[in-house]
Amino acid sequence: MILSTLIAEPWADYGLIDSGHGRKLERYGGFRFIRPEPQAMWAPASEDWDADGEFVPGSDEDGGGRWEFHREVPREGWPLTWDQVNFTAQCTPFRHLGFFPDMSPVWSWMRERTEGMETPSIMNLFGYTGVGTLAMAAKGGELVHVDASKKSVEAARANAKLSGMAEKPVRWIVDDAAKFAAREVRRGRRYDGILLDPPKYGRGPEGEIWKLEEGLPGLIASCRGLLDENSRFCFLTVYAVRMSALAIGELMKQAMADLPGDVEAGELAVREERRGLLLPTAIFARWRQ
Repeated sequence: MILSTLIAEPWADYGLIDSGHGRKLERYGGFRFIRPEPQAMWAPASEDWDADGEFVPGSDEDGGGRWEFHREVPREGWPLTWDQVNFTAQCTPFRHLGFFPDMSPVWSWMRERTEGMETPSIMNLFGYTGVGTLAMAAKGGELVHVDASKKSVEAARANAKLSGMAEKPVRWIVDDAAKFAAREVRRGRRYDGILLDPPKYGRGPEGEIWKLEEGLPGLIASCRGLLDENSRFCFLTVYAVRMSALAIGELMKQAMADLPGDVEAGELAVREERRGLLLPTAIFARWRQ
């Protein structure tokens, strides 16, 4: 199996400025923020960080904490752009800012895999605020966007409107992602590509409990049932778990064994602007042909 690194490079509205001593300094448009980052075990380029706000973690390693603001930051959020996609960044209680910038090379890669297709059918499971969905919709795809959070789907639809894509062929669905994928298999549906970004733990709209280690094999099996020899990709990202890229790579390889193409696994990383070093953020596995 091929092991590789997908690197998110800085762009106009986002950059990892500096990192070290368990923290990172990032720019989101005109604002700078400090967030905890356990993987940044090295020393930062500078000890003098000037930020508009900082997320101070709680004592529980599984979450908790609060934002402390040093200057005025719009609580309702502010607009950012990636390629043709406009979206709202916002300081959330979960320490992130409403999207995941390390996914930018994944968005580009999905576009490359469907290059030349008139209307590829793509499903985005655990689609959150929809930046990945809109990245594909901008290129003419037909999208199914699924998230268990009504609030997240509403934010995704607002981002579609902000991007001038409110009329694009996107089905916005509030549902348990694993259950929805299984139902799609029973309906005999197929897709040209699937993006899935499952959380470590979560709840569906009707109280369904999701645990990554228990639910992932069945979810990948459902995704296989929605792909065929003419499909282009299946991309899985995994955050914040004690799991190996090799493990999810082998899971993907086994599920896709009867399809042509290759399976690859590795890490997502963001390139720091000051020194060019790579900050790892997540692991991934992907099937492609």
